[in-house]
Amino acid sequence: MKPQSMLFTIYGEYVRHYGGEIWVGSLTRLMGEFGLSEQAVRAAISRMLKQGWLVSRKVGNRGYYAMSPRGQKRLDEAAARIYRQDSQVWNGTWCMVSYNIPEERRQLRDQLRKELSWMGFGMLSTSTWISPNDLADRVREITVTYEITDYVEIFNCQHLGWSHPGDLVEKCWNIDEMNQAYQEFIEIYRPQYEDILQKIQNGQEIPDNYCFVEKTKLVHEYRKFLFIDPDFPKELLPDVWLAADADQLFQDYYTLLNPCANRFFDSVYEPCPLVEANEVNS
Repeated sequence: MKPQSMLFTIYGEYVRHYGGEIWVGSLTRLMGEFGLSEQAVRAAISRMLKQGWLVSRKVGNRGYYAMSPRGQKRLDEAAARIYRQDSQVWNGTWCMVSYNIPEERRQLRDQLRKELSWMGFGMLSTSTWISPNDLADRVREITVTYEITDYVEIFNCQHLGWSHPGDLVEKCWNIDEMNQAYQEFIEIYRPQYEDILQKIQNGQEIPDNYCFVEKTKLVHEYRKFLFIDPDFPKELLPDVWLAADADQLFQDYYTLLNPCANRFFDSVYEPCPLVEANEVNS
């Protein structure tokens, strides 16, 4: 597990519910539960600061770190998709993004592609991406942020032909790859869930730090589906679709581990003390 990716999981699953800020000493101890060294954690924090995901401040001789507004927005989007509710009835409208970004600005073009992929868009052609979800406002925001509005067009549109909607999904997304990923998730985590459930039912005590590690790894792995599954409306799902089974397993295992995992986080987390006006920001 890469330290930077794990930091996103720690912030998204825990820190955001505790005021959004955490002392670096607490972070290094928490990350140490996964075998990550203090040096590796501090290096990851430094990279996230440079990339604009984190902001920092000093209180006395202690450094505290919080997600930047950009980072917080990313965490909110991820949480909404991980803990998603049942999709509403699809109205048949597609969100389409088309761009023609000059070669001299290819870094921005590559960044836009990453953002579209993160949001769940599928590539219809090299410079045209589609999504069955209404993401026009989010795309507008991204294009304004990257200052590429002159090169991007955004549509809410109807598909008139010729592919069947299900065929269009298979054309733009790798459905077999998604199903295989869900199958692997189920094969890995169902035995773990059943083992822990049996131990608890038998009255066996499960250490809090073990639950913290396992729950965090569970969320960390499940979060990867954000990059491959756009959360298709039911009307577009294939006959064989394992996302619902994987999601139920995730919810059950998460519920089992959550209380003890949170208790361990509570024991390690140290909130920033109240400070006076002479607080030093960095």
